[in-house]
Amino acid sequence: MADAYFQIPAITNEPVLQYASGSPERKALQAALADFKAQEIEIPMTIGGQKILAGEKIAIHPPHERSHTLGYYYKGGAKHIQQAIDAALAAKPAWEAMPWQERAAIFLKAADLISGPYRARLNAATMLCQSKNAFQAEIDAVAELVDFFRFNVQFMTEIYQQQPISAPLTWNRMEYRPLEGFIFAITPFNFTSIAGNLPTAPALMGNVAIWKPAETQIYSAAVIMEVLEEAGLPAGVVNLLMVDGPAAGDIIFSHPDFAGLHFTGSTKVFQHLWSTIGKNITRYKTYPRIVGETGGKDFVLAHPSADVQALAVALARGAFEYQGQKCSAASRAYIPENIWPELRERLIEIVSSFKMGSPEDFGNFINAVIDERAFDKITNYIAYARDEADAEIIQGGTYDKTEGYFIAPTVVVTTNPHFKLLEEEIFGPVLTIYVYPENGFTDAIQLVDTTSPYALTGAIFSQDREAIALATTALRHAAGNFYINDKPTGAVVGQQPFGGARASGTNDKAGSVWNLLRWVSPRAIKENFQPPYDYRYPFLDSE
Repeated sequence: MADAYFQIPAITNEPVLQYASGSPERKALQAALADFKAQEIEIPMTIGGQKILAGEKIAIHPPHERSHTLGYYYKGGAKHIQQAIDAALAAKPAWEAMPWQERAAIFLKAADLISGPYRARLNAATMLCQSKNAFQAEIDAVAELVDFFRFNVQFMTEIYQQQPISAPLTWNRMEYRPLEGFIFAITPFNFTSIAGNLPTAPALMGNVAIWKPAETQIYSAAVIMEVLEEAGLPAGVVNLLMVDGPAAGDIIFSHPDFAGLHFTGSTKVFQHLWSTIGKNITRYKTYPRIVGETGGKDFVLAHPSADVQALAVALARGAFEYQGQKCSAASRAYIPENIWPELRERLIEIVSSFKMGSPEDFGNFINAVIDERAFDKITNYIAYARDEADAEIIQGGTYDKTEGYFIAPTVVVTTNPHFKLLEEEIFGPVLTIYVYPENGFTDAIQLVDTTSPYALTGAIFSQDREAIALATTALRHAAGNFYINDKPTGAVVGQQPFGGARASGTNDKAGSVWNLLRWVSPRAIKENFQPPYDYRYPFLDSE
């Protein structure tokens, strides 16, 4: 072990490339897209460093081009789940004993690999597998994942530096042990960066992980695994497992060494997993850490003084970038009647200018939703709005899954403040607007706070400082990430720690010191340089 205090390199946010026509990054990305499209790959599970091509072979198709096959992945079963647990536990002693700077170096190298030689590949995989346009892929699969890896290293050092004071003749120390057992990371389809962060944030702190990605994200998950291996992550520290969720839960949540769940997904699933863990609580060696980011019904509240053009752009981007498939996407908006006519005109003008199609055509702003299940769910909400007397579709409302799962960005206006589409999570390109009386701002605040069980993101648009202050205070618990005159999406690691409460999760703020603290178990150590040799205290002395 080196006798030195190490300083990590200066950490800054990864620059977001723009992919302008003729730019080097655009040419590299187009080449990577063509390369992936020209081959069919087989994606194995990675368990203890071994590549396992066993189990059911399942084809992977781009959501925007159902007829094309990108490759296949292998779906395992119960024996692979047990193998992953065994591999993780076998890797644990050496990994948690590794000096922190060695762990840090692995993830700093992984960040540089993504920022450099893997940039085009990881973006291309995300575009094809998850139907993201070039910019959405860049801010997710590259910029945010690189930021997670780099900033997590910085946050780790900040945690380790937190030390207690020492009285004379003593030395008090605090060490931050990894949890006693393994972590189960369940990751979503919509953000490649989240998929990469959920198993690796605990791993950075000395834990071992079993990683179950969403089946619709496996194609880009395989690239992340390749990066981690090239960066030097030891075998068994992160095990990539493709299995049915219930099968994994039956084995993992009954294992005595289960130590934590890192989850992003639906509220319903998270609540079920929490309940299962609770029922099995007597089985575990230690109380598991449960960290989850779940659903959202994210709001934009406009004051009568709002800048209409800024508001229109925020709604268009916040609701429809990546087809609204962001847990932070603007899904409901409350607009005062004095600005509604102008806003309606500008919003329709913006949204109607969106081009929709394959992300391989860089001119398309809107791409496909992730799969048929999502397509059917979202279009059912649109059909419901079309049939209801207290709602009107003023933009979009069309959809087609002949070639891919395409849904036109849809704007619904309702006269009912408790309309179904204002209250339920849709997770697609549907924005529902309620127009309130110009003098009803305080009532609108109350509606925003009480209509939805979620509390992930929200925004206030106003040029009146008193109104901003009023909304910021009154909506204190309605959003874990609150935006003033900005769309409720686009949190940046190191700038806006991300997470919400209520039905939106445990608010442990991914990409922050608060998240990493969940993956350690502190131990306080006191060393006495001059221990007492007599039990008697001075107060026992006679007069």
